[in-house]
Amino acid sequence: MLSAQDNELLTQTGKGTPMGELFRRFWLPALLPEELPAPDCTPVRFRILGEDLVAFRDTNGRIAFVQEACPHRRASLFFARNEECGLRCVYHGWKFDVAGNCVEMPTERAGSGFKEKIHITAYPGADWGGMIWIYMGPAERQPPLPLYDWCVRPNNPHLRVWKWMQEANYAQGLEGNIDSAHVTYLHRWFDRPIPGARQQILDGAPEIEVQETDFGFVYGARRDVADGRYYWRLTPFVLPVFTTIPGPAGGPGAGFFVLPMDDEHSWWWTITSTPRPPSTTNEPPYIDLIPGSWRLTRNKDNNYLIDREMQRSVNYTGLPTNRVQDAAMTDSMGPIVDRSDEHLGSTDVAIIFMRKQLLRLAQRLDDGVEPELPLHPERHRVWPLDTISDEPRMGPMWDAHYAEFQAQFAAEPATV
Repeated sequence: MLSAQDNELLTQTGKGTPMGELFRRFWLPALLPEELPAPDCTPVRFRILGEDLVAFRDTNGRIAFVQEACPHRRASLFFARNEECGLRCVYHGWKFDVAGNCVEMPTERAGSGFKEKIHITAYPGADWGGMIWIYMGPAERQPPLPLYDWCVRPNNPHLRVWKWMQEANYAQGLEGNIDSAHVTYLHRWFDRPIPGARQQILDGAPEIEVQETDFGFVYGARRDVADGRYYWRLTPFVLPVFTTIPGPAGGPGAGFFVLPMDDEHSWWWTITSTPRPPSTTNEPPYIDLIPGSWRLTRNKDNNYLIDREMQRSVNYTGLPTNRVQDAAMTDSMGPIVDRSDEHLGSTDVAIIFMRKQLLRLAQRLDDGVEPELPLHPERHRVWPLDTISDEPRMGPMWDAHYAEFQAQFAAEPATV
């Protein structure tokens, strides 16, 4: 459980909050490339970390995110004309460049100099790894772009990226992504065989170990195998919110971001990527959206279209896919769950560690100590692991696994 004060610190990410400022030290996924497909294309209204922004790609192809409200009379720049290297407010013609400078103010007489005094909030954007990213922190601390595994494999035909919005605080979804025990129940199908080693996930009481790392932490879930060995699932957590989960659905380096849209809504990102052609065709996650929105068609207003007959005979939940199953659970807690009233068990060790780590880093930043990870983009490149092993402890296995893929990376260096 968390105290009400710590829960507030964990869940509030608006500008000026300790957790919000920690998130703003990192490059974060924001848009799909097709949302800003070409120079001078239609601007996009966007909300992240509680800030209302407008994204645009200017005539030279540069991407920026600017405050939505025009500083003149606060009209929305979503309606602006994207032309000649800037957004021009259609109310009075004030125009702003990618740096937030007011470059034209036709309502003022020549020589007034007023436009030099006007500047709007502007954040840089970047095309990278099949996403458009945003950096919202201090300009003097802008880090290099992170070298996640899929980002450094150019022209990867197996890269697939999806995003959608869920109606709960980011931490609730993030906690689900580092909870190995729920896979046994929430994602169980009665009519589908589980291949190979993954058959062991039917053991619903794994032993959990956590090891802090220079990218965040890795946690291992150990389940007993009949011959006295162990089935291990090792899940790296990369600060502030990325998890790369073991299993066949996406290959090495694939994973999830769960980012705050605001304190009561979150952006979910799924990346599937393999360094070589997959051996089987992976079905995409179920993310059927309401037209014109990023909201799931199956949502809390219609009880996610739960099928009770399916629940009796086909799967554990009566819901069709992992993504809908996760959404139903995390959103059902309410927009911000009261963690002072929960009762955590032995399989919640990684969740406890994640909360403590984020709280510690946010508090340290509030005290003036900057996080190290943003300045080390190579540390973002990690792989999960699931395997059958004689090793009873996670540490030696993770160290060997980490050394192995680092050697592969050295032989196949990143292409930036």
